[in-house]
Amino acid sequence: MFNFSQKHTKITTLYLLGQKTDDLGPKLRQKARGKRPVLVVPTLATEFTLPENRPVFLNIIKQLSRITYLYRIIFGLDSASSAESLDLARILKSADIKNYIIQHNDGKNFKGLYKKLGEAGFKADQTGKGRNMFMSFGIAQALDSQYIGVLDADIRTFHRRQLDRLFYPVIALDHEFSKAFYSRISDGRMYGRVKRLLLDPLLMALKRKFSETGEDKFLRIIDYLLSFNYQLSGEVVFDTSLLKRMHFATNWGVEVFTLIEVYRKANNVAQVQFSTRPFDHKHQIVSEEAIDKGLYKMAMDVVTTILSTLVVEEGLEISDYFVQDLTATYLSVADELIKKYAANSAFCDLSYDRNAEEEIVRGVFKDAILTAGDFFTSPYRITDRFLRVLLSDKRFHKYLDKGLDNDLLAYEKENQSQLFEIPQTVSWERIIMKIPGILDEIREVVNSEKSRYAKA
Repeated sequence: MFNFSQKHTKITTLYLLGQKTDDLGPKLRQKARGKRPVLVVPTLATEFTLPENRPVFLNIIKQLSRITYLYRIIFGLDSASSAESLDLARILKSADIKNYIIQHNDGKNFKGLYKKLGEAGFKADQTGKGRNMFMSFGIAQALDSQYIGVLDADIRTFHRRQLDRLFYPVIALDHEFSKAFYSRISDGRMYGRVKRLLLDPLLMALKRKFSETGEDKFLRIIDYLLSFNYQLSGEVVFDTSLLKRMHFATNWGVEVFTLIEVYRKANNVAQVQFSTRPFDHKHQIVSEEAIDKGLYKMAMDVVTTILSTLVVEEGLEISDYFVQDLTATYLSVADELIKKYAANSAFCDLSYDRNAEEEIVRGVFKDAILTAGDFFTSPYRITDRFLRVLLSDKRFHKYLDKGLDNDLLAYEKENQSQLFEIPQTVSWERIIMKIPGILDEIREVVNSEKSRYAKA
């Protein structure tokens, strides 16, 4: 009964058990009438300007043009010039998408909104996907949308029916949150390395430790995270009543942080099988040296998000021994899982480089766990791992003319509190309370931008 068994009381898992999920559009149109569902597509200019990315983006646009139940599609556009934003408008028009909104984050109007938020005390100067989605969620609320979905712009295997399945639990079944799961297979090999080789074995290692000590409070949240088939998927849908109360991380820990927020604030949660076929999008680089990008950066953000949640909000005490023991347990679990992935790959005739997987675990992910441990156990003890992270932080470089000891001391005193904090947005509920007219201002900006792109 694996293909339709339910494994957690707080999470409903929806499996693809037949062909009737191939056309959910008519049901969604009926259920969504008057509810204004909105789709958010965080987009970089390179998604449609680089020749190697453009075909993927054009297919996504083609599929979205066939969806009739969406009230608006918001393209949160980052790292784009004014000319590139107009190019995007022309692409959308050529695909006959009439219900689009281009949220040009580098444009004058949206810069003005970010400035206003900053002046009100809400930090909005850290660019990236987190801030991008944050503003898109504000636009959706200004449009009085009841349902808000998120879709990445780099999905190579996207089809409209996948989005139908993602929206269905929230629109038609009254869930507050829906998250996609799928298999990450590409070119005859397994991907999803951060999930398979870092997040799962780390959560399993934490579960072993907390089971031994009988710490049920920590076990509950770890079991919850383990119950999601793909915690790091970026495809989600929110009911607005939930979304407006949520905070969102602005780093690579955004997906895990979102699940933690949902754990605290939602009662009716679903994960839905997005596709029966392998799912593919861009893969991150692997490098022990590139600590500020790729899998290393993602791993650091995922680990610090989990540990920060346990330490700051759940009250876990972390010592050097805890970190060393956790790392050893993690390596043991990861080795066990690698054997299983090797066996599964052989069974399915997939290519599997066991040595490469072991190198990622021991050369990248283990180091990310130990570095995160350095932050939480000894913020003033400068290890080689800690120093490498400092040198990747732009804030640190302004101290480099004072002598090394003073550099580190000054940096640490100024940023000590941030060592334990997940960079995150404030909730829109809080913003609306402090700036009552903010949604009206957002509507004015959207209307102004709409007139501009109509001429493109």
